[in-house]
Amino acid sequence: MTPLVLLPGMMCDGRLYGPQISAFSGATPIHLAPLTAHETVEALAAGILASAPPRFALAGLSMGGIVAMEVLRQAPDRVDRLALLDTNPRAELEEVKQRREPQIDRVRAGALKDIMRDELKPNYLANGPLRQDVLDLCMEMALDLGPDVFERQSRALQSRPDQQETLKSVTCPTLILMGAEDRLCPRDRHELMHDLIKGSTFHVIDGAGHLPTLEQPDAVNFAFKTWLDM
Repeated sequence: MTPLVLLPGMMCDGRLYGPQISAFSGATPIHLAPLTAHETVEALAAGILASAPPRFALAGLSMGGIVAMEVLRQAPDRVDRLALLDTNPRAELEEVKQRREPQIDRVRAGALKDIMRDELKPNYLANGPLRQDVLDLCMEMALDLGPDVFERQSRALQSRPDQQETLKSVTCPTLILMGAEDRLCPRDRHELMHDLIKGSTFHVIDGAGHLPTLEQPDAVNFAFKTWLDM
């Protein structure tokens, strides 16, 4: 069985994929790759490749998807199949880069919890019965990772490369998946990736926002199973 490497989103850890790990770890070797040690996407991808199996399935959500695209750029022959969830292939817009600076300053001053509560978490999720539980888990993951990781990840996102040319060359089985109510990475970004990767599958999860792995785990698990069986 091909191992599955999972890349979490910004200020998230393996708990982001808890339902998927529970569903697939019995039959699929799963490797969780933290995105915490470097402040460039290129270095994060190189670190993943240094410890990943020789060939693997690769799934990334949000920042994890951004790093997954760089992994693919650096070592396309090692990626057996690709899943890009609620992510964006483009370089960061200048106005978004600038908005990160006051966030970083506030986090350095001790306001990580406030930033997560007031500026980031409200944009994450759709309304639904799991919303508060997922928000609480997001806060727990962020506080466990801490302010230094927040700054490194913010810097990596600021300087990330555009990956549209990378995606044009993808030939492995690819799943493009998003929550229907994702406001951070809207539908046009996913349609762009679907258009760039010939033969890719595009799946929209109803009742989910930016974190469908937690908001609608059964629907994501079904899409993952189809993708892993391709």
